This record gives sequence, C-alpha cells and structure tokens, in this order.
Amino acid sequence: MKDRGGTADTFRIAEGCLGDEPTVTVSAPDGAVRAVLALRGATLLSWQVGRGAAGQPTELTDGYRDEAELRSQDGVRAGLLAPFSNRVADGRYHHGGRDHDLLPGRRGDRTIYHGFARETPFRLVAATMTAGSARLLLRSTSIRPGRYVGYPFALDLDVEYTIGRRELAIEIRATNVGETVAPYASGWHPYFTLSRPIDDLVLRIPARTLIRTDASLIPLRGQEALLPLDRCPDLDFRRPRRLGDAVIDACFADLVPGPGGRTETVLSDPATGDELRVWQYGGYLHVFTGDTLARDRRASIALEPVEAPTDAYNRPEHATALSLEPGRQREFRFGVTYLPSTH
Repeated sequence: MKDRGGTADTFRIAEGCLGDEPTVTVSAPDGAVRAVLALRGATLLSWQVGRGAAGQPTELTDGYRDEAELRSQDGVRAGLLAPFSNRVADGRYHHGGRDHDLLPGRRGDRTIYHGFARETPFRLVAATMTAGSARLLLRSTSIRPGRYVGYPFALDLDVEYTIGRRELAIEIRATNVGETVAPYASGWHPYFTLSRPIDDLVLRIPARTLIRTDASLIPLRGQEALLPLDRCPDLDFRRPRRLGDAVIDACFADLVPGPGGRTETVLSDPATGDELRVWQYGGYLHVFTGDTLARDRRASIALEPVEAPTDAYNRPEHATALSLEPGRQREFRFGVTYLPSTH
C-alpha cells in the first residue's frame, strides 16, 4: 500500500488494491476512523468509526467485499448514481427531439438502472488532510458520446468526499462539456447497518408523499404517482417506527428540510442507542430493505438520496430540472453522520 502523506497529527491517505481494482484508504491519526474507496465508480467499500471509550471500530456500511462483487455490481452497494439515479422504463427515453435507446437490440428483460458512473473509472486528483478530516477529489471524464449506447452526451464528473470524525459527506458535480443539453440526475445507493438483521432498527423519514409504482417499480403517470402518506400508514415513517418485517423498495417525496435546508433521515438501534443520520440538500429519498440481495438479505438497509425519482427521464414534469445546459455545472450534496450512544 502506497502512503500519499499526512503527518502523525493528521488524517492519512494510502493507495492500495482490492484484487486488481485500485483503492484509496483514509484513516484518522488515532485509528478511530477508516474509510476505503474503490476508484471504480468512486465507490465507498467500508466506513468504520470507533465506538465507546476504547474506540472499537464499528462497520457502518455493507459494501462490496471483494473484486468479484465490485465488478458484478450486485445490489449496487454504495454506488454513485449518474447520469440517472434509478430505472429508465424499457430502457428508452425522448430528449432533444430524439428517441434514445439504452438497450438497443435487447428483447425480453429491458431493465436498466442506476446510470454508468458506478462502473466508470475515476482518478484521485487532489487530497487535503487535516487533524479533523480528509478531503478527496475524484474525477471521471469517461462519459462521452459513443461510450455509452443511448447516451450521446459529454459529462465530466467530480466526486468530493469529506471524511471526518463522525461524518462522511459527498458532493457530486457534473459539468456538461458537450455542445447539446444533456439529461442528468445523480444519487447515492449506500447500505447501512447498525445491527443484523435490520428488523429491530427504528426508522424516521421526514417525507409527506410516497411515489406510487406499478409492478415493474415504474411510477404511475402524472399526479397518480403522488400518494400522501396520510393515506398510506404502512409506509409512513414521519414518526420513528420499528422496521419489523416491512418490505420496502420505494421512493419518498416532499422531504421536509430542517435548518439550512438539510433533510435528515434517521436510522437508530434501540438496543445500543446509536444513530445514523442520512442527510441531503433537496431531492428525494429511496428506501430498499434488501430483501432481494444475492447475499445477506435484510442485513442492511439502503437509504438513498437521489435528485430525481425513478424514470424521471420519461416524465415531462422533470424535463426542466434534468436539463443540464452546455458549459453548466450542477451539484448534489448528501452524506451521513454517526451518533454513537454516550451510555
């Protein structure tokens, strides 16, 4: 593992590998924080934070464990989602006066989801280490016309991670470096764990509306997709509720922000008093209880900040918000804070 520097009193960054996949490891000077990122997709593989007086490392995410899992992308574990954040119905959309097909020639299952960024190569272009945090800037210039079928647009992606003592913050910035307006939305697909299975965990989501979907998880047309949570008590988590055996793969809308425009979704473990606060500025929150994962079903829960709901590419009401003009940049900020019990 190659050490990129830092002093005895600051966070450190070291380069390594997961099989043949390059990684970056960030660690606090006292060892109480450790985060591992794969450059493939700028993917968070592990986030450990010390708990209790002894600072015992606690794994808070359920990421890819080896190179094979990372390459397979099963479950999209901690994937960064761009230039679309969930499914595109039938792999087709209309933009700029043209029809586009993301899966040309494919018959039968035409499911495509979560964009290309999660598999694209990134490189570490800058790093800043202090006593309290490390900031990493990763960049990809891989999204170009002809590279991804059905997406003839040019984007540069910057992903900035700030890893502190109790918080991990991410900002995705997309710049349209092409000559035409590009459809674009981003998000994050992390899985969090405070205990296994997730049944006894308590969830609070400050959302007023549920996005209703069909059997293929595609939102219904127009206003039919918007269901006030007052009319859907089984999925109303505005007051903290135990997850129990709830099976959830749904998008929540009309998030209610707190001070400064920051929305916080809270996952807590009553047995320990520990909390995770998944925060975001704007957008929607998708929740998935992991019932169909290839391994460790319901061992963790995906709490996904996203800029737009599923199939936004095919919803006229989102066309303006999705459109990224040539030369323009858009950012989406989100992250997670760990609050261990003081008892």
